[in-house]
Amino acid sequence: MNKKLVVSVSPHIKSKEDVSSIMWLVVLALLPAMIGGIIFFKVHALLIILLSTLTAVLTEYIIQKLTKKEITIKDGSAAVTGVLLALVIPPSVPLWVPIAGSFFAVAIAKHAFGGLGFNIFNPALAGRAFLTASWPLLMATWLLPDGTTGATPLGVLKFEGIKAVSYGNLFLGNIGGSLGETSALAILLGAAFLLYKKIIDWRIPAAYLGTVALLMILLRQDPTFHLLAGGLMLGAFFMATDYVTTPITEKGRLVFGVGCGLLTVLIRGFGGLPGGVALSILLMNSLTPLIDRYTKTRPFGFVRKNGK
Repeated sequence: MNKKLVVSVSPHIKSKEDVSSIMWLVVLALLPAMIGGIIFFKVHALLIILLSTLTAVLTEYIIQKLTKKEITIKDGSAAVTGVLLALVIPPSVPLWVPIAGSFFAVAIAKHAFGGLGFNIFNPALAGRAFLTASWPLLMATWLLPDGTTGATPLGVLKFEGIKAVSYGNLFLGNIGGSLGETSALAILLGAAFLLYKKIIDWRIPAAYLGTVALLMILLRQDPTFHLLAGGLMLGAFFMATDYVTTPITEKGRLVFGVGCGLLTVLIRGFGGLPGGVALSILLMNSLTPLIDRYTKTRPFGFVRKNGK
């Protein structure tokens, strides 16, 4: 029997999808965001995506080879981590930055905890947090589509108090920001595909986005601007829905989404960071075991010890 297999409480969902098919469908769903990033930020963006993905896959292969574990690079999980990391870093960073971040994401955030299924934090976001802590200036320099550097829309709003871009540019992605976070349209196309294929559950993104919109209305802020700006769309649909680091119960997923939304609004409105999505999801990742504990279905029977 596989000692790593952990069966949660009922109900259980039977699906024909396996880890490999799910992961490669996620990569497919990320294609619009990748293409959008390459269109807006040119060849350098493509190199960042390729290097980040190749580093993630190679790191996983080397670690599994050294530890004499089954080689699982074909399942796509490392590729997903590499692609997501590339999409959440500035498109202007030197090419060694995605290599360093991707190595940390796979080697430390994933395999140091036991590999796929055992990591506490989303590896891509952990990699981004590592890069931000290590090289804050590089991670805060934003390239605009016209080739110049400038602040992101959230940065302008945070530090100057004005909305410098239109809804149209926010939706299409013709703004400064992380490589794959700027185009809400591209992200929503991929998200719609995952929802159609039932790869992700609607509860977390709905609760996340709904909480942000509601709280921004209560704070007399523009909810549409905050939904479209920054990494909220990518985070809600592709990061906060990670199977491993988010709750397994339906109620738990709603709680998780609300928590992410609340933290994002607190950070954007009262913290020192203009975005807040990555930190919010990582903080809620740490609460996932607690959320599962209090939202899981209570069992109706128990196994007696020693057959008594």
